[in-house]
Amino acid sequence: MLPSRVSASRRRLLQFIAASPLIAPDVRRAWAQGAAATGTRPPDPMVWAALDPSLVIARPEDAINIFDFEVAARNTVPPAHFGYMAGGVEAEVSLRANREGFTKFQLRPRRLNDVSKLDMSMSIFGQTWGSPVYIAPVGGCMAYHPEAEVAVAHAAQKGNHLQMLSSFANTAIEDAIEARGAPVVFQLYPTRSYDVAKSLCLRAKAAGSQAIAVTVDRVSGRRMETQERLARQDTRTCTDCHDNSSVETSLQRKVNFDRIDFAAAGIKGVVSDNVTWDRLKRLHDDVKMPMLIKGVMTPEDAELCVRTGFDGMIVSNHGGRAEDSGLSTIEALEPILAAVKGRIPVLVDSGFRRGADVVKALAMGATAVGVGRPYLWGLGSFGQEGVEQVLAMIHGETRVAMAQCGAASIKQLTPGHVRHI
Repeated sequence: MLPSRVSASRRRLLQFIAASPLIAPDVRRAWAQGAAATGTRPPDPMVWAALDPSLVIARPEDAINIFDFEVAARNTVPPAHFGYMAGGVEAEVSLRANREGFTKFQLRPRRLNDVSKLDMSMSIFGQTWGSPVYIAPVGGCMAYHPEAEVAVAHAAQKGNHLQMLSSFANTAIEDAIEARGAPVVFQLYPTRSYDVAKSLCLRAKAAGSQAIAVTVDRVSGRRMETQERLARQDTRTCTDCHDNSSVETSLQRKVNFDRIDFAAAGIKGVVSDNVTWDRLKRLHDDVKMPMLIKGVMTPEDAELCVRTGFDGMIVSNHGGRAEDSGLSTIEALEPILAAVKGRIPVLVDSGFRRGADVVKALAMGATAVGVGRPYLWGLGSFGQEGVEQVLAMIHGETRVAMAQCGAASIKQLTPGHVRHI
């Protein structure tokens, strides 16, 4: 290997180590100081974390970018909870790929277009939202802040963002819709039981949910090594917060499952390894409401999604938390959009951190872009105000990137605005 390549590889390794959630703050601080002394620095923009991990912001408005909230959350969220949120599965190849994938695409700036007034609105299923950035579903937000999904809903309301609520939320679907002041999309883990899935969908429909997003990538167990390691640093007694004596007990404590008889259903977890296209079609026909398939990563499954009659799909690898294939969602998106050909809405999540990331996906043809971990950083560090600031910063960066592309609205973004290198 050439010396220049060895040096570059060493720098990338140090950058990854410095930003790892496994590294204690004092060690990361020492690395940052050493880097400053030797004149080395991470690439610009930094893809892993804040440029200076030794600085912890005291207020949401002190943040330079959203990565500053990750550092703040690392100092306020218990280690086991932070590890569960921050990590991926196994070697975390997909987790890293989700960020690295964006470096393989370039935006193409266009000049002399009137972008003095930008239309940032996004419409789906007859509802219009003020931003193309939506709140991706995350379970158990109370692990990061006592106000949990209610704080997230209030922040989403302020920026008029579409919100998706996890089956495993600490907030009931009825309460989430009330807090948001608008319909939310209910994310469904179908489990192995058709009756459980149908019951959850009908509850969401009765509450006024806009649509169902069915997560289809939990077909097996998973090994979350970062969470396991950070849990060993956590000195708290876990049972003070949650009862993990059995999977059934843990699920029963989730408010959206509180009407489910797990003994009668015969299920012991969320793995849905017996769910097929035919079963979900039956569910779609029975509940009679818009349904998206969440977890599509190939053009073949995208075509099946369209042919089976679903109303939309979400290109997602669960934030690198379901499988470790190494395929990023931004790289999976392009061929999927080519297969779908605009027949149904295509949303995307996993790894989106910057406004430029969002615009790349929108220019390719995505309807909307979901963010998950970033708003958890805001929630964990400053509650609702933190979520508001994170969303405002991503939204603001998206405005800037759109303007530089010469697009006065999302509809004016086209594949010609992005180049795959």
